[in-house]
Amino acid sequence: MAPRCSCTALLAVSLTVLALLAGLLAPHSAVRWPAVSLAVAAALLPLWGRSLRRRDDGTSRRVCVLVLGDIGRSPRMQYHALSLSKHGYHVTFVGFSETKPHQDVLSEEKITIVPIAELKGVRVGPKVVSYVTKVTVQSLQLLRVLLTMELQAHVLMQNPPGLPSIAVTWFVCLLRGSRFIIDWHNYGYTIMALSHGPAHPIVRLAKWYERFFGPLASHNLCVTNAMKVDLQKNWGIKATTLYDRPASIFRETPLKLQHELFVRLAAVYPQFRHAGSEAERTIFSVRDPADGTVTLRAERPALLLSSTSWTEDEDFSILLTALEGSPARKGPQKEHYMKLIDSLHLEHVEICTPWLEAEDYPLLLGSADLGVCLHKSSSGLDLPMKVVDMFGCCLPVCAVHFNCLDELVKHEENGLIFKDSAELAEQLKTLLSDFPSSDGKLGTFRRNLHSSRGQRWDDNWDQNVLPLITAPR
Repeated sequence: MAPRCSCTALLAVSLTVLALLAGLLAPHSAVRWPAVSLAVAAALLPLWGRSLRRRDDGTSRRVCVLVLGDIGRSPRMQYHALSLSKHGYHVTFVGFSETKPHQDVLSEEKITIVPIAELKGVRVGPKVVSYVTKVTVQSLQLLRVLLTMELQAHVLMQNPPGLPSIAVTWFVCLLRGSRFIIDWHNYGYTIMALSHGPAHPIVRLAKWYERFFGPLASHNLCVTNAMKVDLQKNWGIKATTLYDRPASIFRETPLKLQHELFVRLAAVYPQFRHAGSEAERTIFSVRDPADGTVTLRAERPALLLSSTSWTEDEDFSILLTALEGSPARKGPQKEHYMKLIDSLHLEHVEICTPWLEAEDYPLLLGSADLGVCLHKSSSGLDLPMKVVDMFGCCLPVCAVHFNCLDELVKHEENGLIFKDSAELAEQLKTLLSDFPSSDGKLGTFRRNLHSSRGQRWDDNWDQNVLPLITAPR
């Protein structure tokens, strides 16, 4: 139910609009409607402003975390929400509810998820008209949600996507007196340029939009030092670097949990099944029925894992080409790669594309032998969260090169960096040639990750974000 003050605010807005319309629709009336409508508006707007800014004892402990995307696929924003709740803040988590968030988020009493409907398949005339329609409807959605929720001390918003959420959130924060914090994960216009090209009018408009509204935030966070420098130099924005750090759920998976995960996956995906009929055996692990001891099979294959969202900034054909040696082909959609996988004739390689529950994803990372990252930053200024999670599980990585990647992946220390499929193919041969022995490079990288574990998310957040939240107004 909407708070009483917000209902009053919406009523005031409605009455103001009606008063102004009356003045426009009755210009020849004997009554001086323009003067009356302006007088009514002048009387109602202060009421509106006071009701929107009306604070109570709990206002200072309320924070809205906003992402105009799927909450379940926004791990960093989920971590923000959890960190805020751990410090006693009541969090209103706004976003799409396409996939289930992590169970820690769902079970936290101080976090309330407010879903907004994702607009799909909007078709109103030409593409430009459809896009404008979608942005308009999303703006109205956000206005309704942000104006009818209890007054928040802060609104912490992810960008991208930032159109229309940056402008709408800034406007609401201006009206309500909330502090506006943008967490810059990338630049939205550079992602749009992957599909439309940098010279497209929509891309140029999106770039102007981010440059105009971005500096209006009260505080800014970003994911790399390279982005921090770029924001200051080219956008006039002073930001705090908050590196992605693995949450505590990302760690090496104990053998017992590995086996239980493999058994669950084997029930759905034949690639995890052992050729025999033993119920206690998978292609990777075996459980002794006598004492319940779990061991990894000496003749097991290497488990190579690549997390992907099937988007334009990940060319999955690089990995497929490295595995087969076929000519590289590019395509941004999952269906394209599924057809490509089906056409491959691979020896000694099985490809599985499972959909994992949020709780199973860190377990699989912690069970893998090598990670591959195909993410290429559209701006050259962000870092792949998937590699952060892999390193949290002490999983060595082969990652495709782009600017600022060396802020995360240290070549020949915690992984390898490649530029094309041929280089990746050679790296895979080198790293896996003596598998499962731990004496080679793969074992060295894993030991280096063990010894160089840095801050976890909680400590990093307390150091960089908490001071912004607790600073006096």
